[in-house]
Amino acid sequence: MTNKEIARTFRRLGEIMELHGENPFKIRSYQSAYITLRKLETPLTDMSDAEIAAIKGVGKAIAGKIRELLDTGKMATLEKYKAMTPPGVQEMLDIAGFGPKKIWTVWQDLGVESVGELLYAVNENRLIELKGFGPKTQEDLRQKLAYYQRTRHQFHYAALEAPAEALLQRLQNQMPDVPLSLTGAIRRRCNVLENIEILIGTEADVASLFDEENLIKTGETATAIQARTAEGYPVVLHRCAAAAFGSRLFRHTASPAFLEAFIQRFPGVDFKNIAEETAVFAKANLPYIAPELREVLPPEQGSYRILEQATRGALPALLDPSDIRGIVHAHSTYSDGLHSLREMALHVREQGFTYLGITDHSKAAFYANGLSPERVLEQWAEIDALNQELAPFRIFKGIESDILNDGSLDYETELLQQFDFIIASVHSNLRMDAAKATQRLIAAIENPYTTILGHPTGRLLLSREGYPIDYKRIIDACAANNVAIELNANPYRLDLDWSWIPYALERGVRMAVNPDAHSREGIHDVRFGVLSARKGGLTAADCINTLSIEGFARFCTKE
Repeated sequence: MTNKEIARTFRRLGEIMELHGENPFKIRSYQSAYITLRKLETPLTDMSDAEIAAIKGVGKAIAGKIRELLDTGKMATLEKYKAMTPPGVQEMLDIAGFGPKKIWTVWQDLGVESVGELLYAVNENRLIELKGFGPKTQEDLRQKLAYYQRTRHQFHYAALEAPAEALLQRLQNQMPDVPLSLTGAIRRRCNVLENIEILIGTEADVASLFDEENLIKTGETATAIQARTAEGYPVVLHRCAAAAFGSRLFRHTASPAFLEAFIQRFPGVDFKNIAEETAVFAKANLPYIAPELREVLPPEQGSYRILEQATRGALPALLDPSDIRGIVHAHSTYSDGLHSLREMALHVREQGFTYLGITDHSKAAFYANGLSPERVLEQWAEIDALNQELAPFRIFKGIESDILNDGSLDYETELLQQFDFIIASVHSNLRMDAAKATQRLIAAIENPYTTILGHPTGRLLLSREGYPIDYKRIIDACAANNVAIELNANPYRLDLDWSWIPYALERGVRMAVNPDAHSREGIHDVRFGVLSARKGGLTAADCINTLSIEGFARFCTKE
């Protein structure tokens, strides 16, 4: 088990014990273990019992449970509580923002033992009279349940990418002369996926490629096989004749709307039996359209007419991970990062980047050890010393300033004006309606010291919907105030959504593809941001952290 898997086990143990009203001190110890272990760099599998017990906040009892997990993959204490708890009640613990105390109430007072029963109870207004509930709480839960059900059995792109590539390589090794490719949503690099899709250019029976236990559904005449990877991720394997591989790859890769638009635009093109995908576009007298771009957006989200652009020979030269020259959103141990400022800077430089924009949390973010004005000055002094030592590499003095309820930025003007740049982000009071949330962001955008609008909707993919905003008004405000918009590259955010990039580009707004790194390893998430940005047609010229040190510095001054 990995450190994160072990940490999550302790989190679940704390949750399920709280559900049963157990000792709060024990619960807190398990919650603390979760926080400690998920940040631990050394694999627990490589540590002795004594070394594990010596970890701050662990101790002998928790160390024993860790050893139990490492040796058996299970924890007797957790299994005991699971046996006392209906599976459906355990599943409720996965609903973001619906905690153990409320789950206990609906379980004990209403006899609700599954997510389906809970949704029925909500729709029947049965929660209103329960202690700790009421109309607003019930309505909030209704929305959480709707989101939870919509996103069940889905995965972040980052979760499936590596297993998909590994499976593709295994299949290719087993059939070296057969054409293979990822296809479907994973090939388009969609933010959220339902499965791994692979196209294989053979009509032979390929069910034997999977162990019987990982084979879900097959048949003698089926053109698609459903299976699982060794890790349990769902797979759909499409089959076709090798002579039609290009045609089928094109069809399976395109979004339904794109495929429909293509067929309508080129009704006379026969692309049913083409071996190479590039020939499909050649038959339509088009340049090759990258898989990421094979989407169609509604007109209100900008003139994202890829087929029209391709017809004119005006496809964008898409942003590439190698174009990124600076890491602009990163945290250190000054706030809630895992590594020191020096460690972050050295790692960023070692990876070939030329600058780092350090953006620890501002003072209002007390939950993230936000910086007091005194600690800001302390960090600046260290930055000055490191810049002398590491030149020509440069650390820019940034901050991720909380946007307060009225849209003002954290810190007084005297301090704000001394930062090299400011990312303005919302981290609190996420339940405003669209009008208030939009006005709050616009007020922050209009602040003369705001450089970048951070993760504009605050969404967490598959966990929390973003708060409602008027995208066009926000983007228009950024255009009017020369403020860049962040595409937060953390694969759990990818916010701003790629679908709004075309409108931003029309309005002349530039993007910042930022990893929001809370560790050295976190800087590599910038790649996921680039992949998402490509779907929106972003080019290197439209991205501020492709600029040189001097170019980025000029952008920050809004010259």
